[in-house]
Amino acid sequence: MESNLALPGNPRYQPKSLQPYFGYDALMRPVGEVELASLEVLAEVGVIPASDIAILTPDIRKAVLDIRTTRVDEVERKVTRHDIRAWVQIAKEIVGPTLGRWVHVVLTSYDPIETARSLQYCRAHDEVVKPSIVEVSSIFVEHIRRSANTLQIGRTHGQHALPITVGFWLATLLSRVLTNFGIMDTFKRNLVGKISGAVGAHNAQVGLGIAELCEKAPPDQGAPYGNNSFEHRVLRKLGLQPAPISTQILPPEYLAYYLNAAVMLTGSFGQLGRDCRQLQRNEIAEVVEEFQVGQVGSSTMANKRNPITWENMEGMYLRTMAEYVKVMVTLISEHQRDLVGSCVARDFPIIIVNLVQQLETLLRRNDKGIPFLTRIKVNDVACRENFERGKRVILAEPLYIALQMAGYRGDAHELINRKAVPLAEQDRIPLIVAVEALAGTDSELSDALGLIPKEVYELFSEPEKYTGNAAQCAHRIADWGEQRVKELSC
Repeated sequence: MESNLALPGNPRYQPKSLQPYFGYDALMRPVGEVELASLEVLAEVGVIPASDIAILTPDIRKAVLDIRTTRVDEVERKVTRHDIRAWVQIAKEIVGPTLGRWVHVVLTSYDPIETARSLQYCRAHDEVVKPSIVEVSSIFVEHIRRSANTLQIGRTHGQHALPITVGFWLATLLSRVLTNFGIMDTFKRNLVGKISGAVGAHNAQVGLGIAELCEKAPPDQGAPYGNNSFEHRVLRKLGLQPAPISTQILPPEYLAYYLNAAVMLTGSFGQLGRDCRQLQRNEIAEVVEEFQVGQVGSSTMANKRNPITWENMEGMYLRTMAEYVKVMVTLISEHQRDLVGSCVARDFPIIIVNLVQQLETLLRRNDKGIPFLTRIKVNDVACRENFERGKRVILAEPLYIALQMAGYRGDAHELINRKAVPLAEQDRIPLIVAVEALAGTDSELSDALGLIPKEVYELFSEPEKYTGNAAQCAHRIADWGEQRVKELSC
């Protein structure tokens, strides 16, 4: 029977790379890992006889780990009305009655469920998200370096503002991506597990003497002093730390912070989508997306080339932001636990699914193996043409400031705004020429113009040079990006 590896969320968005972690029939595998680790520790401290644990051969272990969620569902519906108890029943059938009597001993359902959940997110993060971030960031760095000096008009409020460079614009995006991923990576390392029992107070472990046996047993190799509890021993086998304290469930903040950082990261890619979608507008055309053979932009308007990739990139952020509401509503449970948030938490992986969908969209390769993000081109000609459209007046900022610094006693901003800009637009002349014309009847303005340093005055006729340190910033972020890529690749 073929496994059902559907991911949570819309069937349209199903990154296959995440199926080993969040594919439906794979969901019980980490639950099995937790249960098996618990059996091993019980044997190591002398609770389970050596003859019993010897039944746990590699083949038996594999069979336990291969228990499918759909099989658990079937037993739950027909018999137990409880998912973990259904899993326990199936596991007992696999290992037989001798070892089966020890399965799930001293655990409550959410010991394996919560711990397995942390394992899923940690592994998906390390094995899918991080490598994709490395590749996307490397491509960003290449684009930034290539376009660090490519002139572009900066835009605020949708209006032409001051000159920047394309590399600077891209650097602002890469900075956000790597900053948000760094935060996400930190919170991933903070994900924890729990083996603390039905209310979190380790009742069965303490009351039945297992805690004492664990303290007396030789510590695990390399285990820190004092961390020899049953909970520590089990979680150490899985590569996790326990929460400082838990109820029947983990404190929700650990995962909530991690998923919040993931949402923020999808927002960074949403910004990329918004920017590129706008820059591909016909009247702007500064970004060029490859139109592949057979692709169409409209079911009826054959002339169109819609920026569907960038629209989806931004839309994926909207979907993810909405999903995070579910995380927030599960921060509260009743007393030591209720079941209200259980079905809601099953949707949490959609946040990672959406993020990976964005990443894999950017990395989607054509028939030559070239990623989509690499194939994006900057139209230098369009950048220059757009710059030329507003170049007459875009140096209003340095001109008014230079006048104030040269001693002009009036309101230089008001002068430029109310008189010089309208004159420049009306007569289609550079702003500095308009100011010089106004100075013909304004001696104070004329005196101030005469006191502006020559190198600054010359700048007013060369607006393409007023890019500040855009190029340097671009290279600085590219350098940082390269360093982060190296660190993340280790």
